[in-house]
Amino acid sequence: MTTHASASATPAVRTSTDAPVPSSGCRTAAPAGTSVHAFSAAGRSGDYLQEVPHVAARTPMPVVFDVHGYLQPGIMQNAWSGMGAYGARHGFAVIVPETHVLPPKWDYRKNSADIAFLSEMLTHVEQTLCIDKRRVYMTGLSMGAFTTSSVACQLADRFAAVAPVSGLQDFTWCRPARDVPVVAFHGTGDEILSYTGGTGSRGMQLPASDGTLRTIGRQMREDKHPQLVPNAASIPAQTAAWARRNGCASTPTTKQITHDVARTSYACAPDSSVELYTIYGGGHTWPGGDPALVPTQITGPITQSISATAIIWDFFRAHPLRGPMDA
Repeated sequence: MTTHASASATPAVRTSTDAPVPSSGCRTAAPAGTSVHAFSAAGRSGDYLQEVPHVAARTPMPVVFDVHGYLQPGIMQNAWSGMGAYGARHGFAVIVPETHVLPPKWDYRKNSADIAFLSEMLTHVEQTLCIDKRRVYMTGLSMGAFTTSSVACQLADRFAAVAPVSGLQDFTWCRPARDVPVVAFHGTGDEILSYTGGTGSRGMQLPASDGTLRTIGRQMREDKHPQLVPNAASIPAQTAAWARRNGCASTPTTKQITHDVARTSYACAPDSSVELYTIYGGGHTWPGGDPALVPTQITGPITQSISATAIIWDFFRAHPLRGPMDA
């Protein structure tokens, strides 16, 4: 059965602290566990995997949207990140969205149908689950990271913070409604989306997005397809662009935190944080993910010295939406 978003009947109540803001779904209790739901909006049909933790009935929960990459179904993203299982242990819901477009991909451009689809999905989730509207977050891998970056630009009034993994993007058109805290991860050995900018050598060999018997490299040369052309600037340069956008200091601080990972951070206002975790030699992967689940001969190596999932959640829970909100 396909579900559709409907207008909320919850009266508008203004709150001015960082106390939870319950969504309209708090009127009923949703069962804990894993389920899959069909969903259509903005001319798109799709579905989402839903992971709900065991929490007290009608307790507003944080929610994390975990967005898959190119050619990657949502169920694979949930396995690679382990976000659903982590949420079950730490008390937050996880939504893993996908459309039925083939091959699996996202149109992350400004005002795209896919961004509208995700916005409507959030509205629907807030109506069916007891969500804390101050604590709505998004992460994603690869093209899911592109989409996460775009959501930070276009839906900043709804998503409190974002975490692009192996694909942070800066867009020239990006004008968020507020400063959005960003924590990003990228490997210097990524051959799909290069740490130094643009599409890597392995990325050029992936299948074209239009179903033709071409590679992405050939498609980019022949069609100049805007969806599959990442920003040519390096990942550190794009991180710096987000720091400037958030009004942070121009000079970052870099600290080695493990033998193969360094954290670069900027001096920002408390609700404007920007951080980049650089994985030296790391591939196009989710740091801390299970190598047995990933084709590392394509993606490259996965560091086990950090858990991106744990770092992301720590970052998210420190960055709710603050200020007056309509409940």
